[in-house]
Amino acid sequence: MSLAIEPGEFFGLLGPNGAGKTTLINVIAGLARADRGSVSVMGADVVADYRRARRMLGVVPQELVFDPFFTVRESLRIQSGYFGIRGNDAWIDEVMEHLDLTAKADANMRSLSGGMKRRVLVAQALVHKPPVIVLDEPTAGVDVELRQGLWQFVRRLNADGHTIVLTTHYLEEAELHCSRIGMLKGGRIVALDSTRNLLASVSGSRTTVHVMARDGTRHTLQIEGYARLERELARLRQQGVEIADIELERPDLEQVFLRLTS
Repeated sequence: MSLAIEPGEFFGLLGPNGAGKTTLINVIAGLARADRGSVSVMGADVVADYRRARRMLGVVPQELVFDPFFTVRESLRIQSGYFGIRGNDAWIDEVMEHLDLTAKADANMRSLSGGMKRRVLVAQALVHKPPVIVLDEPTAGVDVELRQGLWQFVRRLNADGHTIVLTTHYLEEAELHCSRIGMLKGGRIVALDSTRNLLASVSGSRTTVHVMARDGTRHTLQIEGYARLERELARLRQQGVEIADIELERPDLEQVFLRLTS
């Protein structure tokens, strides 16, 4: 694959299980080495200039990886130390506040719920203020309230100039937040375009009409496009069919995703 993500972009990397999303992230992060080709982060080659590349990158992994012997604050200080940073408690406090971790700052990592541990993973990825942040399924197993707070914080980071790379199975999240999307299948890019253009590639809208026949049975009709909808509704009225309900479905990213990857 050949792929360039621009500075300051909110980019979505989507694909079914096994498509290669996490493998690609591991190559970018230096956790796996590609057989051939090259990857750079903000101009730093991840192999030849790995120190600078990793300093430019913050990764929130899928797995809940944590050290059971430390508190939340201690974990964030230790993470800072990996990048040679000390005395950044003010930034640690700010990150914890935005991720609603302040009340748990002195709690041992073992005592936290899964959702709280995931917040700490996000905080760990941010302690060295990287310009590029990779979120690998950041909201998996996270409750609705935290999800909203997390996205609010991530959008603020993006507005401040941070590049965000997101992988998620929640396609509505990608549709809402990502300006551009790449879709993977079998380790290859099958779509790479703006979210708007990908949505526009799905022709028209679909309307589901629930009707009651004269014998009392209920039927469901699916009608593609507005022009056909008007004709069908007129035909139903002429036949005296009772319309029980109408649902309008606009094209969404799920339809694009299924068409390209199934």
